[in-house]
Amino acid sequence: MSRMPMFNSPLLLGFDQLERTLDRLAKNAEGYPPYNIERIGENGLRITLAVAGFTDDDLVIELVENQLMVRGKQADEGDRVYLHRGIAARQFQRAFMLADGIEVTGARLDNGLLSIDLVRPVLEPRIRTIRIDGGSAKVGAPDNTIDITARRSR
Repeated sequence: MSRMPMFNSPLLLGFDQLERTLDRLAKNAEGYPPYNIERIGENGLRITLAVAGFTDDDLVIELVENQLMVRGKQADEGDRVYLHRGIAARQFQRAFMLADGIEVTGARLDNGLLSIDLVRPVLEPRIRTIRIDGGSAKVGAPDNTIDITARRSR
């Protein structure tokens, strides 16, 4: 049985990449490490991950296009013998998809909590009037129409 696309409305054109991104994020929805996302001020966001036992050298934060990736891997402690190990020390990878324009302004590790600050700049609305060309073109006149067939993916 084939799955029905989420964005199958004829009014939602070009959202197939967004649907693939949502599918990929749903597959990576592991619960470790736990995190919070909070609004900070008018245009700010903060992602806070609980990374007890990790140092800043054990953590990597990367932004690739619109995907914020947080990875953690602790160094192997071969000299320690645990009778009980309840604090998770496994490696992890947590991904967050950011909307266009969101910028990472900083990150800090404090008391086992990794906080990543983001800002969403205020965008001015873009209004553009599209010129409508008449059906009869003059011979020798420049063609100002857009060829949409050249933009179709093949």
